[in-house]
Amino acid sequence: MKRKREMSEDECEPTEREPKPKIIKKKSSKFKQLVMINITMFTFLVIPLLAIIGKIDHKNVLITVDKVFGERCNSDYWKPKNLTLLKSSLDGNLFGQHIAKSVITSALSRRWKSQPDKALVMSFHGWTGSGKNFVAKFIAESLFRRGIKSNHVHIYVSTVHFHDERKVSEYQQNLRDWILGNVTRCSDAIFIFDEVDKMPVRILDALKPFMDHHSIINGIDMSNVLFILLSNTGGREITQKSFEFWQNGRIRNELRYADYERLTLKGAYNEVGGLQKSIIIDKSLIDVYVPFLPLEQKHVRQCVERELISRGYEPDQVGHDFYDQVIGDLVFWPADTQIYSSTGCKRVSQKVDQILYELDL
Repeated sequence: MKRKREMSEDECEPTEREPKPKIIKKKSSKFKQLVMINITMFTFLVIPLLAIIGKIDHKNVLITVDKVFGERCNSDYWKPKNLTLLKSSLDGNLFGQHIAKSVITSALSRRWKSQPDKALVMSFHGWTGSGKNFVAKFIAESLFRRGIKSNHVHIYVSTVHFHDERKVSEYQQNLRDWILGNVTRCSDAIFIFDEVDKMPVRILDALKPFMDHHSIINGIDMSNVLFILLSNTGGREITQKSFEFWQNGRIRNELRYADYERLTLKGAYNEVGGLQKSIIIDKSLIDVYVPFLPLEQKHVRQCVERELISRGYEPDQVGHDFYDQVIGDLVFWPADTQIYSSTGCKRVSQKVDQILYELDL
């Protein structure tokens, strides 16, 4: 009996020492503490942080990120498509070219506000110094923040990149590869071809597939690409036509695009150069032939004024004799009436610097 009692007491020992109720109590207490800590942190840290984030200008944050990571084609910061800037640049720097301003801004306005179905091809024609390169530069600056320095603006100069008439096939293949590679990186790429009149014939025929309607090549959509062709072809015809209008008493600002379009197209197609008998003209793939009219003396004076302002001078600071001296050093046509500058505004910058130096200004 004694043994049984002892065993009974031994069996009861674990029950008397059972710690489970205390453990449950401790866990419950710790859980409550953890909940209170989380609530406190959420109240005093997370909620104020969310309020601050709600007030952040997310656009500025994205712009900052863009600046840090550099130029990206799909960034509104790096690719603003700024028509206001384009119009301002043309108004302040392009003189005597009301037709070019109207045609170019209307074409780009439509394009940048809707989804086009083909690449935009613009062909600029006119005498040297009339503003063709200026306009190409302004278009690049309006589309891409870095302008012509953008990784997505590609400039080809005929006398540099396509100088050997024996390598036409090689140049055509190079063009295809360059265009496909660059459009793969940016669908809004700009391709500028300068001195097209000095380019061997048939090279630009390689561009036909990229300029066509609904063109998708190797899975790459070409519809957002911009091609700009710069040429002196048609310049003689444009100048002669302008002179005839002047003789007939027509006011320059009343001249219209329709007065020059067919004339410019005909000159481009027939004159020796990169567009002569070109398939891209035959297939009507050039969207606009932009005539750049010859500049009169009053337009050259505006160029002189612009150059002076860019050097920090007030327009009337140098006197009227300064303007006369610059213009007197330039050649005008025809010889008897001296209406149009033979070199436009191309030599104005150099002449301004020269005369400022001579006058010690």
